[in-house]
Amino acid sequence: MEDKTVIITTLNEAWAAPNTVIDLFLESFRTGQGTRRLLNHLVIVALDQKAYRRCMELHAHCFALVTRGLDFHREAHFMTDVYLEMMWRRIDFLRSLLELGYNFVFTDADIMWFRDPFPRFFLDADFQIACDQFLRQLQFWYSSRETYPGYHDQDVLNFIKFDPLIERLGLKMRFLDTAFFGGICEPSKDLNLVCTMHANCCFGLDNKLHDLRIMLQDWKTFLSLPPTLKRSLSMSWRVPQNCSLNSVHQYDSPEKSDQQTLHR
Repeated sequence: MEDKTVIITTLNEAWAAPNTVIDLFLESFRTGQGTRRLLNHLVIVALDQKAYRRCMELHAHCFALVTRGLDFHREAHFMTDVYLEMMWRRIDFLRSLLELGYNFVFTDADIMWFRDPFPRFFLDADFQIACDQFLRQLQFWYSSRETYPGYHDQDVLNFIKFDPLIERLGLKMRFLDTAFFGGICEPSKDLNLVCTMHANCCFGLDNKLHDLRIMLQDWKTFLSLPPTLKRSLSMSWRVPQNCSLNSVHQYDSPEKSDQQTLHR
């Protein structure tokens, strides 16, 4: 964009197969309100060669981020060693974008973009993030993995967001309202306001795909309504179905499920 902002998502082979996550993700941009133009600013970062080849079939802006000695092509189950390594590799890559002078919005590929979210971002924030239920720079976050070994990147974020260094740096952190940036953990209740919806609190690719498809169909049904009905009808999401709000309680904190993360 004019201010050097890019939208970033990551993709591996498991999510790049035909009729899976990446197809639904891109479809949401094409059917959303004011979101199709954002595809011009979306870079898909492929974590393996098959994901890169599929990206090149679907999208104009693809980047191959292959890590020597690491295999990220399979479905990375939550909190496994491969999953943790993939998440931390992502954080390190995002840090490099800041060094190059870019602003970025990071989005998981299992987030549906229904409206342009940029008007809902804080103009004065250095770092802003959406939560499952209603933050020195990325280098500090990445280096903190050594302080908290074996933890998910978002767990470590929860540990360090109150660190005195954050205050000394003057880093302005903001949390985005789930009314606009919702997910299965806490859905956006008003379809007239929702910008993005995340298939979080969801374990297993088949379960995630099932609920993502329903979520996208609910949005299309809403768009087909006359304007007067959109404003007056109290329409709600039909998800979760295969995903489970209770699944997040398998861990110590609800913030341990995968979250929708937006950085600026």
